[in-house]
Amino acid sequence: MMHRSLLRGEAPQDLKSNERLEFLGDAVLGFITAEHLFAFFPDKDEGFLTRLRAKLVNGKALAECAQRINLGELILMSKNMAQEQGRRNATILADAFEALIGAIYLDQGLEKARLFIHNTMLEQVDLTKLAHQHDNYKSLLLEYAQARGWSQPQYRVVTEQGPSHAKLFTVEAILKGEPYGTGKGGSKKLAEQRAAKEALLRLRGNQRVV
Repeated sequence: MMHRSLLRGEAPQDLKSNERLEFLGDAVLGFITAEHLFAFFPDKDEGFLTRLRAKLVNGKALAECAQRINLGELILMSKNMAQEQGRRNATILADAFEALIGAIYLDQGLEKARLFIHNTMLEQVDLTKLAHQHDNYKSLLLEYAQARGWSQPQYRVVTEQGPSHAKLFTVEAILKGEPYGTGKGGSKKLAEQRAAKEALLRLRGNQRVV
């Protein structure tokens, strides 16, 4: 559980920190989650299962899992990072949780990794309730940007048309100074959500956004 902040000045950081284990843990987590959802929802299609898996394994959800087991206290990090609330940082916690899964898989095998994921994540969630929760694309886009060290997304009203009782807003989602998505809606909030969704589609290479 070594964060790269402890290795500044050393090379290669990504080989000595837990980043390689994150890569492996992410793959194991994705597989076990998909397996569980496939069995839990036998009458649901690929789109439904894909969307629900993304809700389960996004950074915020994984950080909450890490917090439940106090994983933040076990992460080795620089003094400065710790003083800057690094042990409560959602991205650091989510990455460490994936790294732990990777470590369990290597040391104990797939069955132990499956048991850990079920105990700490899958059994802690009401899957039916989660499946019906409305997606907050603005939160997902913010999380995507923060995970990459970008500044937070901005939303710009491009046009505002129609009478006061039937407005149509067109909004752009701005990332790194560039528009990444455009959305229209009868309110600014709805237009912003649609702009964020389009931005996520673009950033993820036109994959299905969940």
